[in-house]
Amino acid sequence: MEYVILVDTNDKEIGIEEKINVHIEGKLHRALSVLIFNSEGKILIQKRSANKYHSLGLWSNSVCSHPRHNETIEKAAHRRLKEEMGFDCKLTESFNFIYEANLGDLIEYEFDHVFLGKYDGEINPNPDEVQDYKWADKEELKRDLKNNSQKYTPWFIKLIREVKD
Repeated sequence: MEYVILVDTNDKEIGIEEKINVHIEGKLHRALSVLIFNSEGKILIQKRSANKYHSLGLWSNSVCSHPRHNETIEKAAHRRLKEEMGFDCKLTESFNFIYEANLGDLIEYEFDHVFLGKYDGEINPNPDEVQDYKWADKEELKRDLKNNSQKYTPWFIKLIREVKD
């Protein structure tokens, strides 16, 4: 079983609970998102694997996940970057936000910590996590998000609006 950290709206930990139950009941929990840029300023985005329990086949940020109990958010960001995309790089926490999205039978309600990084090396995605990936031009991506929002995860749509140039 996988557990997530329940938090209040100030990101104060108030407990832990099984991940799937938290998403069924729509409880606020701690999450992380990673956005990787290359030297050309393009954003690494991934298409979520068909093995995911929600939002499968949708395009999203470089990595999104949850820290484990007693794991710092930064360590979790590095761990998941390696597990999902097969590399690691320097990451800096940039901002956080709360979002809520109905995903059919599940509800995402997350206090999301956003990390930014730069990387130009080899990418070796885990096929259990990632169906596809690409480097996207930010302005083209914003246009596509506006015109084809159904192709993207709801948190990514909100997150990309918050990223400063």
